[in-house]
Amino acid sequence: MYRLAFIALFLIGCQQPSQQDSHLESIARIEQALKPHVIIRDQAPTPASINDRLAHYNVPGVSIAVMLEGELAWARGYGMADSASGQAVTDQTLFQAASISKPVAAMAALEMIENEQLSLDGDINSYLSSWQLPGEGFTDAEKVNIRRLLNHTAGTTVWGFPGYARSEERISTKDVLTGDGNTDAIVVYKEPGESWRYSGGGYTVMQLAMEDVAERDFASLTEALVLQPLGMTSSTYSQPLKEAWHERAATGYRGSGEIVEMNWHVYPEQAAAGLWTTPSDLLKYAASVQRSYAGSEEEILLPATVQEMLTPGMDNHGLGPSISEDGLYFQHGGANEGFRCFLSASIKEGYGVVIMTNSDNGSDLSREIRYAIAEEYGWPGHERDIRDIVELSDDQIAVLTGNYAFEEWGPVQIVIEEEGLFAVGGPLSEPALLLAESPTQLFDATEGVRFEFDIQEDEAVSFTVVGRTATRVE
Repeated sequence: MYRLAFIALFLIGCQQPSQQDSHLESIARIEQALKPHVIIRDQAPTPASINDRLAHYNVPGVSIAVMLEGELAWARGYGMADSASGQAVTDQTLFQAASISKPVAAMAALEMIENEQLSLDGDINSYLSSWQLPGEGFTDAEKVNIRRLLNHTAGTTVWGFPGYARSEERISTKDVLTGDGNTDAIVVYKEPGESWRYSGGGYTVMQLAMEDVAERDFASLTEALVLQPLGMTSSTYSQPLKEAWHERAATGYRGSGEIVEMNWHVYPEQAAAGLWTTPSDLLKYAASVQRSYAGSEEEILLPATVQEMLTPGMDNHGLGPSISEDGLYFQHGGANEGFRCFLSASIKEGYGVVIMTNSDNGSDLSREIRYAIAEEYGWPGHERDIRDIVELSDDQIAVLTGNYAFEEWGPVQIVIEEEGLFAVGGPLSEPALLLAESPTQLFDATEGVRFEFDIQEDEAVSFTVVGRTATRVE
C-alpha cells in the first residue's frame, strides 16, 4: 500500500518514559475507568480498574498503545505475559495479531499492485503458478481477483484457521489450500462479487499468489515491502516464530486459564493470521495509512490507493481493514488460539489505539479499555449503549431455542445455560449472552447487537442479526 521514499520514523517510534509524562494523568484515569459498553438502565456499573477486569475476565495480560496527533502517545503493559514464569507484559511483549495480519498483508499486496507486479482486478489464477484455485463452475462470468479477496467478496471458502501445535509436522501454504492440513480445501463456492463472506482462505490464496509472483517466501516479502520500511522492528510473519524472538513472546491462554499447547500455535496461513507484533508497531501501520489518506505521497502507498482501500464496500469492508458504520474509523479485530486483539484508528484524524491480549477471553476486556480511552480523549462514536430489558417466561425462552444456520456463517444454536440464554456458533468466536427487550427482540449483552426473531405457530423459524438471517434447521 505504501510508496516510501522516506518515512519519519520518529512519528511513531519508541518513546522514552519521559516523553509519556504529559499523559500520566490520562493514563491513571483510564486505568480506573473500565465499564461495559452495553449498560442496562438503572444498573449502571461502578467503574473498575484494568487489573480488576483482568481478574474478572480471567485474562493474564494486556498490552495497549495509543496514538494522538499522529504520534505514539503512550504504550503500557498490564498483567502477565506468562503466568508460570512471572514474566510481565511490557510494551515490547510480542502478541499474535491474528486477523489483524490481514490489513497489514493487504498493504503489501497493494504495494505489489502499485509496482505492477499484480493487478487489483485481474484473474487471480493468472498469478498462481504453483497451484490453481478451483472455480467449481462459479467463475465462468466473474473472476476471483485481489480486490475481492481483500474485501471478502471472492466467494472463497474457509473463514478461519485453528493453527497447528508447535509439535506438529510443518504444513505448507499449498497444503492449506488443498485441504491437506486441518481445514477444508479452499475453493470458490459461489459467484465472485455476489455477496460478502469473511474468508481467511481467500487471504491464503492471495498469499500464495504474492509468493509465486515475487519468487520469495511471504515472511521475507512482507519484511521488505512493509515491516522494514515502516520501522516495524518488533514484527514478523515468520511461522514458526524464530527462536530468538521466543523470550519476548506472550503465552496464549484458553478461557479456562489453560495454556495453549506449547504456549502458542503456528499459522502457515501467514497473511490471514500469522503476524507477531506489538501494539506500538501496529500503530506505525495505522499512522502511515492516515498520512497517505491525508495526501502524503511519501508513504508506501499512494493517496489514491489508500482512499480506495478505505472506501467501504459490502459489509462495510474495505481492501484489508473494515470501516466503522459511522465512517470515522478503519479497524480490524483478531482471534487466534489464546489471543484476542483489536486495532482502531481514525481515518481523517491522527488518533488510534491497539489493544492485544493473551487469552480467548480478551475481547470483552479489550472493548472496555477501548471505550475508556475514547471517553478520556473525546473520540466520537464510542458512546455507551443504554438498554431497557424485560424478563421472559420459560415458555417464551423455549420458543427461541434450537438449531439454526446462516448461509454465510454456518450453524448457530440458541441454547439455555445456567446464566441465561446464549447464541453459540455462526459468526460468534465466543458464546453471547442474550437479553430481551421484548419476546422477539433480543440483544448481545456485551456488544448490543440485536437479534430479531420471527415466531410462527409458537416456534421461532428464523432470526436476523446484522442484516443476515439464520433459519431454523432440524
